[in-house]
Formats: sequence, C-alpha cells, structure tokens
Amino acid sequence: MTDQSEEVGYRVLDRVAYVTIDRPQRRNSLSLAVMARLVEIFAEVNIDDEIWAVLLTGAGDKAFCAGADLKELDDRARAGIRFVPPMAGPERNLFETVLETYKPVVAAVNGPCLAGGAELALACDLRIAAEHAFLGLPEAKRGMGANFASVILPRLIPRAIALEMLYMGEPIQAAEAQRLGLYNRVVPAAALADEAERYVRGIVANAPLTLRRYKEMVTKGWELPVATALRLSVGPNPYLSEDREEGIRAFVEKRAPKWSGR
Repeated sequence: MTDQSEEVGYRVLDRVAYVTIDRPQRRNSLSLAVMARLVEIFAEVNIDDEIWAVLLTGAGDKAFCAGADLKELDDRARAGIRFVPPMAGPERNLFETVLETYKPVVAAVNGPCLAGGAELALACDLRIAAEHAFLGLPEAKRGMGANFASVILPRLIPRAIALEMLYMGEPIQAAEAQRLGLYNRVVPAAALADEAERYVRGIVANAPLTLRRYKEMVTKGWELPVATALRLSVGPNPYLSEDREEGIRAFVEKRAPKWSGR
C-alpha cells in the first residue's frame, strides 16, 4: 500500500509503516498541514491490524525535524491570526497521538532534532540516530513553551538534566543523548537507513500481540503504583492467543514462528 501526500510520505511494506516528513527545503519543519497529516496517519496506523510497527524519519540529512514552521507562525501572527496553544485546538495534539499509538514507533533521526522535532522524536518509543543528529529544545530562546517536552523529558532522564536542557535551550550532541538514554543507538549517517531497517525488522519479527501489549502496558501503567500496574491488563492478551501456541511450537520444532496476530 502506498499513499503520498505532498509533504509527508507514507507507505506500508511487510507489516511496517514508513512515515517520512518530506520538507528538506524547510528542514522538515512542522507546518500545520504536516502536523494534521501526521495525526491522520498515526490514527490510521493505530487501528490497522496489518501494521505491526512504524519507522518515522525526515527527508535528506540536514535535519530530522527543525520543529514548528516559524515562518508560517510569523506569517499568521502578522495576519492577525491568533496562536492556539498545545492541547487547546480542535484536533488531537501530534505528540500525544504518536505517544499513544499502540504499535512500536521507531524514529530514525537523520539529522538535527530541534524544538518540536525533538518533541516528536521523544514521543516515539525508540530512537536510532546519525552521529551528527544533535538534539535540543530552544523554545526558551523563542518565547515558546515545549509543552510536551516539559512533561515527558523529566520522565525519561534525571529531572535536573531535563530542566537544564529546557532552561538553557542548548543542544546536546548525539553521543551525549545516547549516554542519557534519549537515543538507543548512534550510527554513522551513511549507515542510518540500513541500520534503522534492520532495527525495525528485528521488532516485527516478534509476535504482534505481544508488541502491542507491551506498548499499552508501558504507556498506560507509566505512573501507576507497581501493584496497580501489574493488574492493569490492557491491550490484547497474548497469553490466550493462537500466537502463543505457535511461538512455543515453533521453538520446540526449531523453526521460525508464523504469526497470525490472533
């Protein structure tokens, strides 16, 4: 299946949804139209049982995503159009939508990852980055708010480090992002596409119901007490699935499992 809008590439191949922000001339910045299209895509991914994982990236190698399209925001301000704060608009917030997509979402961070682009990467489950892909939240230098990052970042790294990144607005290099756990892997830029493909294929080789179960349990149980989270039981139940029987039988018979998603 292939669907190509003007500035967002979207195709599904062998259980993986490939999503590409395709605005290299604008450093893959997030225009209102691009954000709306991404929300549509991730909403579709969430309910399509043929999709087991998502690989999100940007076009080219100059930027994964430079954040909001500041020229568009300036043009709208000059035209007297009021800015709608995050979580207050008529559509779902992009970062929340990605975070709550109950399939594994991998970001292939192909270049600098800034402001809303950093928030988009942080909304993904896993991040594999090129060596030149520094990450930063310069909103304090622009009078913006980094609403999503101010909530999610202190949950991912130590609070003091998160606050330093937010207060200072200075980027961190890829190696430091990996040390902090914000990037899972850092690879040479020339190897990123192949490594990201191997990475996501390693995920979808596993049982799809188990993958979705993990995502829902981790997301919905994040801030719950342990005793409560252990009894949460959200998402599909892999313990009662045909795939559980198939996975065990394939192991016993020393062959690759054939998952049905049932």
